[in-house]
Amino acid sequence: MRYINANIILPKELVEKLQDYVQGEYIYIPAIKDQHKNWGEQSGFREVLDKRNSEIIQAYTSGNTIQELAESYHLSVYAIRKIIYTK
Repeated sequence: MRYINANIILPKELVEKLQDYVQGEYIYIPAIKDQHKNWGEQSGFREVLDKRNSEIIQAYTSGNTIQELAESYHLSVYAIRKIIYTK
């Protein structure tokens, strides 16, 4: 999460009204429930991890060992097992 200066994105009147309640502090404004994105969806990283995990599973079913996959993908044996056995 990154912080944005309210003066940049909010109307001056709204900033002044907010200053009645809080000044110089961080506030969290939650996303609308139907518009909330899961971890990694906004940046696209979730998609990258899903693709990598699919490649790992495919390599495992093609005969690569867990140790080989751990070395190849720079992950622990535990992480590889978790990817393979939770899909």
